[in-house]
Parts: sequence; C-alpha cells; structure tokens
Amino acid sequence: MMAADTAANAPPPLIANDAVVLGILAVILGLVFWTSSRESGVWKRFYAIVPALLLCYFLPALLNSTGIVSGGASGLYPMARDYLLPTALVLLCVALDFGAILRLGPKALIMFLVGTLGVMLGAVLSYLSMRAIHPETVAGETWRGMTTVTGSWIGGGANQAAMKEVFEVDATMFGQFVAVDVLVASLWMAVLLFLAARAEAFDRWTRADTRAIEDLKHRIEAYQAEHNRIPSLTDLMLILAIGLGATGLAHAITDPLVAWIKTLPAEWRLQDYSLTARFFWITVLATTFGLLLSFTRARKLEGAGASKVGSLMLYILVATIGMQMDLSALLDKPWLFVLGLIWILIHGLLMLGTAKLIRAPLFFMAVGSQANIGGAASAPVVASAFHPALAPVGVLLAVLGYALGTYCAYMTGLVLQRMAAG
Repeated sequence: MMAADTAANAPPPLIANDAVVLGILAVILGLVFWTSSRESGVWKRFYAIVPALLLCYFLPALLNSTGIVSGGASGLYPMARDYLLPTALVLLCVALDFGAILRLGPKALIMFLVGTLGVMLGAVLSYLSMRAIHPETVAGETWRGMTTVTGSWIGGGANQAAMKEVFEVDATMFGQFVAVDVLVASLWMAVLLFLAARAEAFDRWTRADTRAIEDLKHRIEAYQAEHNRIPSLTDLMLILAIGLGATGLAHAITDPLVAWIKTLPAEWRLQDYSLTARFFWITVLATTFGLLLSFTRARKLEGAGASKVGSLMLYILVATIGMQMDLSALLDKPWLFVLGLIWILIHGLLMLGTAKLIRAPLFFMAVGSQANIGGAASAPVVASAFHPALAPVGVLLAVLGYALGTYCAYMTGLVLQRMAAG
C-alpha cells in the first residue's frame, strides 16, 4: 500500500520490466561478491572499509534514487518479502541449535525493549527539539503523522496502518511520513551494517561477554564442517522442497487463519496485536517450521548448503529493500527528515548507552534496534551480517515488535497530542 501510494505520483522509471530489473540486481550482487572475494589489491582495501552487505543495499538504492528503476512500482520487493524471506528463514533455521539460542541470555530481550523505549522517547524529544529549531515543521497536525512512524518503527506496516486510522492521518501527511520512515530507517540500517563489520572493537569497548554468541556460531560451523559435502542435484532439490514447501504451507495456513481471526469479536481487538496481518503469520509460521525441522533429519541438508541457499535468497531481499530508498525525497520536505534524524539519533544513543551499561555485545544492540526499526523483513539481514546462524534471533525479536507496536505507538500518540494541544 505504501509503495503503491508513493509510486503513483512518480515519473516512470527508465527500466520498468521487473525481469530486467531482477537481472540487474543479480549482476550487482555477483559483482559485489566477486570483488569482495579478492584477496589482495584495491578491492581488498576497499572492502576493509565498506562492508559488502552495505554495498548490496546501496547500489540498488542509487538506481532507484536516479530514476533508473522504481522500487515503489516494482513487484520484486513484495515477491522477495512474501516468498524468498520466509524460505530463507526456514533454511537458515534448519541447522539451528535452539538450545544455544536460549543460552544467549536476557540481554537480547533487554536491548530490544530499550530500542522500543528509544523510539517512544525519541518521538517526544524530537518533537520538542523541532519545536525549538523549526516550529513550522511540527505545527498543526504533524504529530498525527509521527504516530504512524512510531507504529512502523516498533512493529511494522500493519501497526503503521493502524495508527493512520486511529489518529485519522490524511493521505498527504501519511505519504510524507512514509518517505521519512523509509529513508531514515534505511540510513540507520546502513549504520548498523557498517558497525557490524567492527563488532570486535565495539565489544572490547563495552567489555561485552560474547561467549554465548561465539558458542552458537562455533556449533553451527562445527556441524557444517562435520556434514559438509558437495551438494548433488538431489540435495538442492530437497533444499528447495523444504524451503519453498514450508513457505507454501505457511501461506496456505495463513489465509484461512487470518480470515477466521477477523470473524472473532471486535472487542477482543486482536488487530492490535497484528494478529490479522498476513505477513505476521507467514513470518511466524515459516520460522516455526524451520525450528521444528532443525530437530529432524532435515538438519543434515545443512551439510549440502541449506543455509547458503537461504543466505542467497536473503541477499536478493537486501537488494529489493535497497530499491525502496529514494534519496531525492529529501527535497520534498527536508525539515521532516531532520525530525526523523533527531528521532533515530535519540534511539541510537539510548541503545549505545544501555549496551555500555549492561555490557551487551554489538550483536544484541544492532539486532534489538533493527527488530524495532526494520521489523521482520530486515532484522534477519542485520543478524546475518554477524553470522547466518544468527538470523532467526532477529526474526524472533521482530515478531515481539508486532505485538507491542500498536499499543506503544498509541500511547506515544496520546503524549504527542497533549503536547501539540499545550
């Protein structure tokens, strides 16, 4: 809905054929991986500064910003979100050591909840800051639009849409804050990916105990080494059968399940928990299926590269997410983006201070933040920047955000409303 609204007023892109666009994205990913694999020379020095994953994200963003392609008009992101993401989650979970995830401890949850608090506090403080810096930006009904970003940054699109209806945000203002949401969240994800490449230095600074994270990574790596083999065509077919089959099952269950939930009494307000959102259930079910499969013989497919196939699908998702970012949107109403930058800065500083205080690893800070700001579509991307085996941690936290998003955004909206009235 958001992408379609944004694309409606945009000029047609130079390349509108999704088949051609997908080919361009594949070439970009191939070039990035080929150059990043160089063991010497200029590329070695370049990728010591710029993470390859960040480049996979920003090059498609440049194509979108210059009008060569249109992320809003393309059907590639919905395809990757609905089909490739759940399949990737299934395949990344197949080799998972669930007990090791539980041993990560409470700091992951603490950092996630601090991230939620940071979004709520950031909304209030950024509103006050802009009232002092540029009062026209927050004059009138601007607070209403801020509630939609709060919903999006704690939960996701369903929570954002809920705030649009609850606080009666008009279409023009909603579109402006969609642009703020997408651009600022994209920039923040880029910051997190940049930091991910420097996790060791960060963890030394916070004096974090990363033994549980390292244990999880080593368990996965040891399992891969023990069962590693050259995949046969049968192996690859089975990997696709499990990944796409579980995704198909998730879709098959989701549609009647959501339809049934919508028939339940309205006073139960199940939509407040995003329980009527299809993407919520698809993500939850795909992750659940992957976790269950990790206790079966399907786990042996990790030796044939199940997580690598999942990572490949995740990188295609990264490229299509990048296509949603439009740097030219800064020109429409630049002071709103200043508001968004102050907002995300407050969130980031609170996360940073808490990580230092409780000695949390960068992984917990980055994934806890992205599980709020980006939700289930991008939290596993940030998590996998540390190690593919850690992607499900991002999903599990993001699912919690769906449940909190509407309530927390509603409370924040009431505070903003009171401030605007006063």
